[in-house]
Amino acid sequence: MITAGMVKELRERTGAGMMDCKKALTESNGDMEKAVDYLREKGLAAAAKKASRIASEGLVESYIHGGGRIGVLLEVNCETDFVAKTDDFKSLVRDIAMQIAAANPSYVSREEVPEEILNHEREILRAQALNEGKPANIVEKMIEGRLKKFYQEACLLEQTFIKDPDKTITQLITERIAKIGENISIRRFTRYQLGEGLEKKANDFAAEVMAAVSK
Repeated sequence: MITAGMVKELRERTGAGMMDCKKALTESNGDMEKAVDYLREKGLAAAAKKASRIASEGLVESYIHGGGRIGVLLEVNCETDFVAKTDDFKSLVRDIAMQIAAANPSYVSREEVPEEILNHEREILRAQALNEGKPANIVEKMIEGRLKKFYQEACLLEQTFIKDPDKTITQLITERIAKIGENISIRRFTRYQLGEGLEKKANDFAAEVMAAVSK
């Protein structure tokens, strides 16, 4: 059985992400040394250390979908201009821009979510739990559990990657850090949708973007 303590120890030893550590322990049947080797072989331990380095180069990418109905402007940073010009980096930035167009996140990470927004969500979730007849002593735990879903929908880094549902955007970036050898960070983005805020026929833009990706 893989325990939280084992995951914590492996994270402290390697600096790798929690999900990567859990997977490494699962693949190695709980053997700590084999899990360390697994992370090193995948380059994930090194990637976590690179993530602390300053990234001030990169690209500003624009992505227009549906003949101008959705537009995304995105800044992704890396450490050197050399890497910014590589096909690997350009492909990553393009994929992230398409992710934003399809999944419509509101923030890059959970740290960007304003406290007043979180408090509002908590109040809604609290009312939902109480209306469902849940005991008051477990309502708070339920709220935190349901907030996780809110983060997964609202925060780009926690969203499921549209091209590979088995990984998140954070995992996608971590893998690319390991491959490229430089820190990569998403700085900011803006998403525009034609007629946003106006009354109009609803369209499944995410499905349209996915259809474009698969062509």
